Parts: sequence; structure tokens; C-alpha cells
Amino acid sequence: MARGNEGTIIIKKINKVSAGGHGGAWKVAYADFVTAMMAFFLLLWLLNVTTDEQRRGLADYFAPTAASQSTSGSGGIMGGTSLSTEGARIGQSAPLTVTMEMAPPRQRKPAEEDEIEKEGEAGSLNEEELQQEMAAREQAEFEEAEEALLQAMQDSPGLSEMAENLIIDNTPEGLRIQLVDQEKASMFASGGSELQENLKKILEKVADIIHRMPNQVAITGHTDSVPYTGKKDYSNWELSAERANASRRALVGFGVPISRIATVSGKADTDPLVVEDPALPTNRRISIVLLREAVFTPSLPPAPADD
Repeated sequence: MARGNEGTIIIKKINKVSAGGHGGAWKVAYADFVTAMMAFFLLLWLLNVTTDEQRRGLADYFAPTAASQSTSGSGGIMGGTSLSTEGARIGQSAPLTVTMEMAPPRQRKPAEEDEIEKEGEAGSLNEEELQQEMAAREQAEFEEAEEALLQAMQDSPGLSEMAENLIIDNTPEGLRIQLVDQEKASMFASGGSELQENLKKILEKVADIIHRMPNQVAITGHTDSVPYTGKKDYSNWELSAERANASRRALVGFGVPISRIATVSGKADTDPLVVEDPALPTNRRISIVLLREAVFTPSLPPAPADD
């Protein structure tokens, strides 16, 4: 049989590829994603539960800076270096700190300083003696203030001749400074509450004295007994009150804190300076009192012993 009639035999090799996964790389990517989400939610939680100071401290901790390689100090990541709120290095051995601005301490008044000094003497002085000593100190301060005001009047051009318009005395309420009208020198415009220039100059000196003292201030306006006829439904009561308030505004304008003003009132002609002649111009005045802080009440004399 002839072999040339036989067909050609072709062998085909088929490689079967599995339809399974592409290896474990996806697991690594998924783990990174879960880790990132956990870090994100942890960050949100920290932002919610921490204060501004704590967040600032955390930000300072991770602020870029050259970390020390030394193992001394805290031995932590910063090697004992502390940071300020701006992230600047401020030391080599201090622990990590957060800087906070604190309100300045309240300034203590002279009267309070005296009380603190007396606390150490409380064992040797009883309450009555302590009050008496504080009253004596305050009285000495009043006398110094009086001398300072009189001296300021003498040293100021244009005020030395107005000494008659100034009356200073001590009362149970405190140091009283009275600015009174004279025949040729009125403190206010006639029938009004506008301050004359001479009164403004004196009030400026009074304001300087008030600044030196810790005491509260009471301002009272007075008029003479001549009835006011300039306006309807307006009397010496309204006039005296408006003049007192005008004096208050002037003192505040010269720097006296408004918190130092205790009372402002008008008494019309009910408290004349010259009782014998309430119509005198001298009865028109402004009274400024530095109120006493230390009140001393003398004790009653001992009762006589029974026979």
C-alpha cells in the first residue's frame, strides 16, 4: 500500500488557565485602607474630646524640629527638649509644656495692704484696737491728701487766688472737699449747670488727689435759698442735681474711674453752708467726699461698779 496517501497528523496542546484570584496583593491594599480609616476616625475623636490647649500641645509635640540624639533628659522622642506654642526650642532639659496666658493679678488697694499687714498683729491687737489703728492710718492719708491739694493750688498759675473757693475738712463720712461760689468767682454759669473754667481747673487738681487714694467718692450739689425762676417745673432741686452730675462728668473726663463714684445727688438749699444767711452765694457749692473705708466706733465707757 502506498504511504503517500496517509494524512498529516497535527497535535494541538491547550494550556488551561485557572479562573481563581490574582494572588494576595489585594489583601495588603485592603488592610492599608482599613488602617487609614481607623486613623481618620481616631483623629476625629481626638478633635472632639480634647481642649484647645491640649490640641496645641499635641501640635507642638509633632512640630518639625531637630530632635536631640542624646538619651539624657526625658529619653523620649524629643530627647528632653520642650517646645513653646510656636514650636521653637526653649530648652534642653525641660519637659514638654504648653504656654497659657493668665490674667494679671488684681492690684491691691492701700487699705487692703494695711489689712494684710495687720493680720500678723491680730494676736496682739483686739478688733477694736485694730479698727482704731486702721482709722488712724486712713486719717493720716487724708491729711496728706489735703496738704497735697492745697500745695497744688498754690503752685498752679491762676488758682492761687481762688483759695477762698476751696474748703477742705474732715467729717464722719470722710475727707470733704467743697468748691464754693464767691461774690466775684462763681463755679457755674448763672442759673445753669455749665462749668466755668476756674471750676474745671480746680476739679482737675481734685481728680489728681482722688487718683492717689483708694476711697470711693460721693458728689453732692447745693444751692442757695433764692428760688429758681428760669424754667417751669424746674427748681433748685433739679439745678443742684444737674450741677453735681456735671462735676461727675468732669472728674471722669480727668481720668477718675466711673467705678469710684459712689453717689451723685442734689440737696437744693436744705443744707446751707452759712445757716444764718442761706441766701449767700457761698451756699452754692459742690461737695466731693472721699468716703472713709475704716470706720471706728468708740466703745462705751465701762459701767460703774455696784456698791
